[in-house]
Amino acid sequence: MYSDIPYSDASMKKWLATLALSSISIHAYADIFLHFKNPDGSTRWQYVANFSSSVLILTLLIVMIFLLLANRRAGRANRELTDIRATLEDRVARRTASLIETTEALKSREEYITSIVESMPLMLIGLNQRMEIIQWNRVAETSTGRPIASVLGKNLWEAYPAITLTSDQVAEVLQSKKTLTIKHSQRDQYYFDITIYALTDKGETGVVILVDDITKQMKAENKVAERDKISSMGELASAMAYDINLPLQSILTSLLDAQEKVAANDLNNIKTELLATLKNACFSGQQASSIIQNLLDLANSHHDEKTPTDIALLMDQSIKLAGNLFTDLSGLKFSAINTTRHYHQGLPHIPCYQSELQQVFIRLLRNAFHSLNGSAQLAPAINIEISEFYDSLWIKVQHNGRPLTPLEQEDIFQPFFSISEREPACPVEHRLSYSYFIITDHHDGQMSVTSDEKFGTCFNIQLPLV
Repeated sequence: MYSDIPYSDASMKKWLATLALSSISIHAYADIFLHFKNPDGSTRWQYVANFSSSVLILTLLIVMIFLLLANRRAGRANRELTDIRATLEDRVARRTASLIETTEALKSREEYITSIVESMPLMLIGLNQRMEIIQWNRVAETSTGRPIASVLGKNLWEAYPAITLTSDQVAEVLQSKKTLTIKHSQRDQYYFDITIYALTDKGETGVVILVDDITKQMKAENKVAERDKISSMGELASAMAYDINLPLQSILTSLLDAQEKVAANDLNNIKTELLATLKNACFSGQQASSIIQNLLDLANSHHDEKTPTDIALLMDQSIKLAGNLFTDLSGLKFSAINTTRHYHQGLPHIPCYQSELQQVFIRLLRNAFHSLNGSAQLAPAINIEISEFYDSLWIKVQHNGRPLTPLEQEDIFQPFFSISEREPACPVEHRLSYSYFIITDHHDGQMSVTSDEKFGTCFNIQLPLV
């Protein structure tokens, strides 16, 4: 039956035989080779074999295509996984490097902060809520003589009983979370500034205590204050000596003149002259008494409080007082000088120390008086102007007397010394450093001077309204 198969390959024949047996087994159900039969009913096995081979080849080709696609997808997936792995490894490497860098930075910063704490020129003590020491810097070790190992974890007052703090003060800061500053001093021996403030760390509140030894600073400031006091006293004493010397010389001159007249003439003939001389001496004595009383009033005015004051009225009082204080040996009296006043209407009252501000005005008028006395002007005059400008009150005292030289303008507000190495241009008794101090320090104002031959000398004072 199979002898007509044109295949000599035994395996092919065996396969065809198996296929034939299979066709016989299913012949009962259907003749699957119906399309491969000859008209005489014989099966064309060659076509069957060719068809089967084609189907098998197509199936293998499809399988191969699917395998190729699967392999391609697998390769793409492997590449993506490789890329993802490389990306993750790169991220891990960068994250590790970043963590290492952050760790190093934190370590460096911690060392830096520790160095700052250890290098601070003041005692730093850290306490927790139980008042136990958790921080103790190098200055604390040096100042107390107790190393950090011996005080850490101990109660502050057990570790250092000499500290000038109480547990109640620290507890108050812990509770209120407000900074507390305490000044502890023994005059001319030591001065300490103690600052206590609350510190919160991870929900646990502690306190930091800073003890600053300001002994050297305070002693230096005291020396500066003493120097300023001496300078002010020297300026006031020089001015007082100068002002008192004028009436005393006048009194002495009058008495000597009277003595000469008495020795040379009959008393009955010189009665009128003696009365005039004695009258002049009495006036000079009253002037000296007024100067001394004015200084006594100034000495008793330092405990006054600032009160709202009409500056125009205070200036009028100062002008009137200056008329009783200043008379020169040449015969010029302050009351004889033409004094013009220009006060703007509705000037507000400003808070000030009245006695001190009055002394400033008197000193300015005194300076104008002595400048006018040595001037060649035919008509000595003083012009006073008070005006309001924005948030300030402006006071101008101008005179047409001898102008100040540039060097005198530099020295006139300096306390008892010149601002350069040259000889002082302005005598101490004519300086206004104390007046400048009153305006700038006690009244938060400004004071300046301008002076030339054409416009004369003008002192400008600016005072805040509040």
